Amino acid sequence: MSNNSRKRREALVYHAKPKPGKIEVVPTKKYASQRDLSLAYSPGVAEPCLEIEKDKENAYKYTTKGNLVAVISNGTAVLGLGDIGPEASKPVMEGKGLLFKIFADIDVFDIEVDTKNVDAFIETVKNIAPTFGGINLEDIKAPEAFEIEKRLKEELDIPVMHDDQHGTAIISAAALLNAVELAKKKMSKVKIVVSGAGAAAVSCTKLYKLLGAKPENIVMLDSKGVIRKDRPNLSEEKLEFATERDLNTLDDAMKGADVFIGLSIADILSPEMLESMAKRPIVFAMANPNPEIDYQLAMDTRKDVIMATGRSDHPNQVNNVLGFPFIFRGALDVRATKINEEMKMAAVKALAELAKEPVPEQVNIAYGETRLNFGPEYIIPKPFDPRLIAKVPPAVAQAAMDSGVARQDITDWQKYEDELLERMGSDNKITRLLMQRAKTNPKRVIFAEADHLDVLKAAQIVHDEGIATPILLGRREVINELMQEIDFDADVEIIDPKSDEEKDKLQRYAEAYFDTRNRKGVTLYDAQRLMRERNYFAAMMVNVGDADALLSGYSRAYPTVVKPMLQLIGMAKGVSRVAATNVMNTSRGPVFISDTSINIDPSAKDLAKIAQLTARTVKLFGMEPVMAMLSYANFGSSDHPQARKVKDAVSYLHRYHPDLLVDGELQSDFALNREMLQSKFPFSKLAGKKVNTLIYPNLDSANSAYKLIKELNNTDSIGPIMMGMKKPVHVLQLGASVEEMVNMAAVAVVDAQEKEKAEKAKK
Repeated sequence: MSNNSRKRREALVYHAKPKPGKIEVVPTKKYASQRDLSLAYSPGVAEPCLEIEKDKENAYKYTTKGNLVAVISNGTAVLGLGDIGPEASKPVMEGKGLLFKIFADIDVFDIEVDTKNVDAFIETVKNIAPTFGGINLEDIKAPEAFEIEKRLKEELDIPVMHDDQHGTAIISAAALLNAVELAKKKMSKVKIVVSGAGAAAVSCTKLYKLLGAKPENIVMLDSKGVIRKDRPNLSEEKLEFATERDLNTLDDAMKGADVFIGLSIADILSPEMLESMAKRPIVFAMANPNPEIDYQLAMDTRKDVIMATGRSDHPNQVNNVLGFPFIFRGALDVRATKINEEMKMAAVKALAELAKEPVPEQVNIAYGETRLNFGPEYIIPKPFDPRLIAKVPPAVAQAAMDSGVARQDITDWQKYEDELLERMGSDNKITRLLMQRAKTNPKRVIFAEADHLDVLKAAQIVHDEGIATPILLGRREVINELMQEIDFDADVEIIDPKSDEEKDKLQRYAEAYFDTRNRKGVTLYDAQRLMRERNYFAAMMVNVGDADALLSGYSRAYPTVVKPMLQLIGMAKGVSRVAATNVMNTSRGPVFISDTSINIDPSAKDLAKIAQLTARTVKLFGMEPVMAMLSYANFGSSDHPQARKVKDAVSYLHRYHPDLLVDGELQSDFALNREMLQSKFPFSKLAGKKVNTLIYPNLDSANSAYKLIKELNNTDSIGPIMMGMKKPVHVLQLGASVEEMVNMAAVAVVDAQEKEKAEKAKK
């Protein structure tokens, strides 16, 4: 099966399993008892109904209306698929709903309308509008899209936005503001060529005019060439941008141009056209999936070009997800009656300003950068920037208030910003950041049990996604058979330690191991025998540099896999205790739990060491550790040795590592409930802080806690992450899922990246 066929099958399975679709409705109130149900429905539900009857605004108080957006389409202009109909557009609309939720915590109902008639479409949307706080129009073909949006904005009292028009316009306008500044030019003087005349192109160009671009300096082209005043039968939208200049082709228009805006087709812009542009040209080639000119070709052609594309694998991605979730968030939070030009411009300026601010380490880490700085390769924020939620919605909300379309004012802006940041605790952002970072510099990762189907599936995903270069260990004939079964036909290295082909390598590893252990009772024969075991063989591969990292443990008990890692790899310099932590992607954000796998009953000093190791790991993920040392007691309430050892560990850390934000001993509810902790123990270093790291007093409690959270709440877990090892080796939990193994492969890659960086720093 071809790679395209496999990708197609994966996409279909993703949307179909474990249950069809990508979004669902989840109750937000208790429903366990008859009393709960009588409040949720009859007779209790009558009370909010009567309150809303008195004042329709009460719908925002008693229902989900204020956080509910409709994503509506008739399927006439879907992605790059065209007019495929309303049913076929539904997966895209569900996907849009997913993005609304994970980036701005906005709930969505997707609605597919079976009509191409403009009046019927508008009437349908108007009739269902009372349900929603906002309307996101999607994938509706031009020119009908212009009329639909215009009339709905006029006739409804809730925000309406056609994202295909305005999303790209807002993001590209922010990028253009910064690009023009970097090119040391003025918006009022730059000559702009727009390739494309669809909804997005028209909306972009209108917004550029609001930024100060002059109509006489703009040339727009469609499939017939330059749109000129003397061309007959021009639509109202095209007529606005028709030029009186004697130009016919893109080649003509590009001579001396300062800016190229591409919203058309791939490879339409030639190197010769780029050469003919003015000094320090600005090129936004936004056709997807392939831009109007290849990024590298453009950079090779003009060293002074400032370039953006719609692709994530190049700098300056013009990605709509930077805009629509946050614009609607701000609009909903002030109950705006519309999204007007002032609000869109506020989003433009907020995005442009954010690109000039110092970039958080979390973002640098995610994109594999030493330091992202405002410049030609960074003119707009990255999609994973956690500051977007706190920067753009307040700007949009303020603009709504200033322009008179807000029905509810925000007075405490700091409180509002805190609320926005709290909303973002519920998604798997840390996993996306981890994957992104791994892909910036993939490493060779050994999958030591590749003759198991799930392990091989994980290796396939890791390979296909560019997270790592997998090395497959196990019985060759079994691996080949399984690879055929899952259509894994990539050219990857397969090693069977027991085969004749690996005799020389096995002997070399055995001798290397014997040299390090010959005074510890290990004979050369012992070393040769051990090297036939895959975990010893894999560990030596990493030790001698034939691989960068390894994963094992899927099919074997944890202690039996840890033993060879400790014997062959050993602890990092300065480390006296190894430990393991798990990252739990909880509804309150990522929570690190230690020690989940190794230390059965650590002493006070061991606990302190575990806390230090965990703090370093938390920082590896771009977060600042806020650590609670857990116990059944609170701050000396028990003098039992188990409680006292936690207290002693905290005292040690406070004395020798005062820079660490850590406190205890604490019960877990006090650690996780800021209000309770502040109320009862205001003296604590953690009072008023959001704890993200829990250090448990023993293995029983830590291991049980992370597995309870994982199973009861269906929470994603990354781990166990081994801490304190000399090389990047990580031991999976027995029977780990494919997803967990993929996550751990990314951890292993990032671990290898960091260790490589540390080695280079020493030199």
